[in-house]
Amino acid sequence: MKQIGFLSFGHWQNASWSRTRTAADAHRQTIELAEAAEALGIDGAFVRVHHFARQLASPFPLLAAIGARTSRIEIGTAVIDMRYENPLYMAEEAAAADLISGGRLQLGISRGSPEPALNGAHAFGYRPPEGTSDADLARQKTALFRGAIAGAGVVAADPEMTGAAGQLAIQPQSPGLEQRIWWGSGNRESARWTGEQGMNLMSSTLLLEDTGVPFDELQAEQIGLFRAAWADAGHAHEPRVSVSRSVIPIVTDEDRAYFGGRSGEDRDQLGYLDGAFARFGRSYTGEPDVIAEELARDVAVQAADTLLLTVPNQLGVEYNARMLETIAREIAPAIGWRPASATVGA
Repeated sequence: MKQIGFLSFGHWQNASWSRTRTAADAHRQTIELAEAAEALGIDGAFVRVHHFARQLASPFPLLAAIGARTSRIEIGTAVIDMRYENPLYMAEEAAAADLISGGRLQLGISRGSPEPALNGAHAFGYRPPEGTSDADLARQKTALFRGAIAGAGVVAADPEMTGAAGQLAIQPQSPGLEQRIWWGSGNRESARWTGEQGMNLMSSTLLLEDTGVPFDELQAEQIGLFRAAWADAGHAHEPRVSVSRSVIPIVTDEDRAYFGGRSGEDRDQLGYLDGAFARFGRSYTGEPDVIAEELARDVAVQAADTLLLTVPNQLGVEYNARMLETIAREIAPAIGWRPASATVGA
């Protein structure tokens, strides 16, 4: 394991227990948590993107703000639903956010996941052509987006304005961004496709398939298929793989009050989601030394180079920063991680 980052869904709720009661709270606290995580030596600050919900939905202004307020930490998404996106406008926004951060953007995208809206992307004006699926549309948009950020011409020039014919590329361009695109894969088939395409792999705490083996073993198989497809395709640069985990160390009475009764979540869960049997990965909740031993045995965590830690963002910046510090100091070293700075425990 080389890097760890946090992943925030950016929930807000006007409830008595919530410390993130408004959309303004969710956005400002995400920036503040990224600053705190960078000071701890954490490697990444990632946000989930959901539409039609009280969660983060427009990542690029937020990522640009994080990029402007930090200097080292990677910033990214896990993931953007491509069904909702205008690929060329997204290419402009992504390049701008990457330039502001100095080339630290790690952009996770996918075909989308189950959501509260019925055909939500249709309300944004995007419907798959006749005879194609939402997944087809997401992949077509992804191809256009990736070409645009790599500098491909996407529109004919007007000779009266430019003095010459030819194709114009999206501006600005941010060199190297095309190698920092990740695909959120929910099964082994899409992992293989991701490797063939030359995108990095993101795998979350949910897989939309089940073969009867434990979640981490199924995810490790997914990672192996991705790496094999990458090698067979002959891509020149090294691929990256991230996995997500819910890790909640219990060290204070406050931790026990919030999470002490979650023993039933320490094993995989099975369900039916998005038209398929699904396997949900377990949560790691308990004493730090016990979690450290358990994570060290997680074969998918060991196979990945990046671990994204989902955070209970509604408990506020102070709580989550303390939780990340405990993980960094007492858990992450067991999976081979070292802080990017010498501030942890200082």
